Amino acid sequence: MEFLSRISCRKRSKFRGSFNGLCVLVLLVFIVYNDGVVHNPFSEKPSLNYHQKTGLSNDYLGHGANSSIIDPIMQSKNLQSSKNPTICTEIYEHSGFSNECEYLRANPDCNSGGFLNYLVFFYCDCEKVKPLGYAVLGIWLLALFYLLGNTAADYFCCCLEMLSCLLKLPPTVAGVTLLPLGNGAPDVFASIASFAGQDSGDVGLNSVLGGAVFVTCIVVGTVSLCVADKNIQIDRKCFLRDVGFFLIAIVSLCAILAVGEVSLGGAITFALIYVVYAVCIAASEMFRKKRDRMLGLDGGGRPLLPLCGNAEEDIDIEHPLLESADDAVPFLQKSKLPHWMWTSNVAIYSNEAGKASDDEGGKVVWGWNEEEGDATGAEAWFSWSGLYSLLEMPLAIPRRLTIPIVEEGRWSKTCAVASAFFAPILVAFLWSSANALGFIANEALYLTGVVVGATLGLLALIFTRADHPPTKFLLPWVVGGFLMSIVWFYMIANELVALLVGLGVIMRIKASLLGLTILAWGNSMGDLMSNVAIALNGGHGVQVAMSGCYAGPMFNILVGLGVSLLIGAWSEKPGSYVVPEDSSLYLTLGFLSLGLVWAVVVLPRNDMRPNRLLGAGLMLIYLGFLSLRVCIAMAEGSTT
Repeated sequence: MEFLSRISCRKRSKFRGSFNGLCVLVLLVFIVYNDGVVHNPFSEKPSLNYHQKTGLSNDYLGHGANSSIIDPIMQSKNLQSSKNPTICTEIYEHSGFSNECEYLRANPDCNSGGFLNYLVFFYCDCEKVKPLGYAVLGIWLLALFYLLGNTAADYFCCCLEMLSCLLKLPPTVAGVTLLPLGNGAPDVFASIASFAGQDSGDVGLNSVLGGAVFVTCIVVGTVSLCVADKNIQIDRKCFLRDVGFFLIAIVSLCAILAVGEVSLGGAITFALIYVVYAVCIAASEMFRKKRDRMLGLDGGGRPLLPLCGNAEEDIDIEHPLLESADDAVPFLQKSKLPHWMWTSNVAIYSNEAGKASDDEGGKVVWGWNEEEGDATGAEAWFSWSGLYSLLEMPLAIPRRLTIPIVEEGRWSKTCAVASAFFAPILVAFLWSSANALGFIANEALYLTGVVVGATLGLLALIFTRADHPPTKFLLPWVVGGFLMSIVWFYMIANELVALLVGLGVIMRIKASLLGLTILAWGNSMGDLMSNVAIALNGGHGVQVAMSGCYAGPMFNILVGLGVSLLIGAWSEKPGSYVVPEDSSLYLTLGFLSLGLVWAVVVLPRNDMRPNRLLGAGLMLIYLGFLSLRVCIAMAEGSTT
């Protein structure tokens, strides 16, 4: 088994290295065709003036100058964006222009809003080789999913785990705050980016709700089918509590959609539902421990997961379900939550899983330790593992040099000094891009970033050692890593949403439908693989998996959409934020509720034991939901 595990690890490394290499080639293609493709998505004005570059006259531009800048599907609503221009519907007919490329060059505002102008790339650079354009954009879509999940797995979750240790959070508090934030980060930040960065709130809404339907139907259904023969019972109170709060969240979101707008107070109230849920869990755990002490039970002497259940049914995380580090953070107090939980739902994107060698005693670290190469001999001039690591570098280095990491298995003084220097400069660039500042203000902002970066870099150079990470003043390092991870989340998620909007125009598919399917599926693959793997361990693993299938999507809805609505309401204060109008959202919420009700009906009738009836029913519900949504989209002309 150990040999097979090592072989499997090598295969995953080879696949990951090959995939990274392919992604780098796609990135090089974008760089080569940078004329009109690369621009600043955070700037309020177009970054490229095609009017001047192409020498087109104002008379020639008159065909598209007054075109309505609206969503290609919702033409009748004539929605306009004051932040990032959306796509011109006239691109399909390109009246007055010989092709789509000329139309785009005459109307530079017609773009999807990302760093890369995918429409110019597809219609201009790949005008005669459309299959190549589809292939490049498809690979880049997978690359962005990977980067989003990998940033969560190898950077964000590491910071959250260390932050939990430094703040000495009880397992119950960490389990309902930092833990779901780490595992739900891709969904949460994709939603925030769609509301704040791209002004495509319908994409964020459909993505989060589509992911919730997928997890509560497909993932719960798969778990139920996998453990149907094991006759495992889950906790009734825990299940009813989670589903009850989930239904409250659905009803609250329905009310917001029905009203059509939300105030700042309403957005805060919506997000506070999760706070109430977390308080209920903490109170339940506190009362349970008090009860155990009164009865003389050994319930308070061991750390317990904040899931639920009776004292004898709680999970002893001193013996976790999956292999974990014996001492993941040696210079800190050991976290009371098992190491593997911090990245369970995004572990498939991690470059660090399984990289520890046997001479480390089976220790699993986040670190950048290289696996054994295929080359034989200490002086071998070529190593496959070295090649794969080289292919990973273009995607990893920019994050490594801007996100401070002080975990012992990954410590590098060079990277620490570089991240301290470059992080303020990156923040200054983004701040300058997002705000219409004058020349002097921009120069002052960049100078401030360089000065702050140089100061922090010098301090890091003087007060850190090369052999181990700092043991003092750890909190600023961890908070810095946490904040810079969020910065990268926002940039990657912003680009992912922009690509989906661009693909929606190219394929003539409503962008929100892509959010409901492609974006939701991509962000939910980790939930599917991790929860099924945990459930197959049997026993308490089924309880962990089932609880995660309901608590995770609920967190994404209440916190992910809650923060997104809060940002929108804040930008419109003292007025209210107008929620994107999409009648299909009611259908999504209806099927989400149907899946929850089906579970509430079937599980108690089978003594809270997941069975084939539960799994098959949930999968049929999702299949019916997906089929109906596609049929409605085709009837409305969302696909051609």
